[in-house]
Amino acid sequence: MAYRPKDTEERITHRLKIARGHLDKVISMMENDTYCIDVLHQIQAVEGGLKETGNLVLENHLKSCVADAISKGKTEETIAEVMEVFRRKQS
Repeated sequence: MAYRPKDTEERITHRLKIARGHLDKVISMMENDTYCIDVLHQIQAVEGGLKETGNLVLENHLKSCVADAISKGKTEETIAEVMEVFRRKQS
């Protein structure tokens, strides 16, 4: 596993736990036949939380793994790897 500062890893884990809590709430809402608009709002909270968590993971990756790889002369393959993530996201 790549190096990640303890505080960043803890922040990422904390955000994922929050998203999991929101998702558990969505499941509960569906099981309890909650009004669809309220369910949609909760789903948006899950999506927003995951998006922010992804941004934090990406930022950490750029600052650590990518910077290290570029300093070792692996610029093209490192950029290609990051770009592949964004290409998948658009599909």
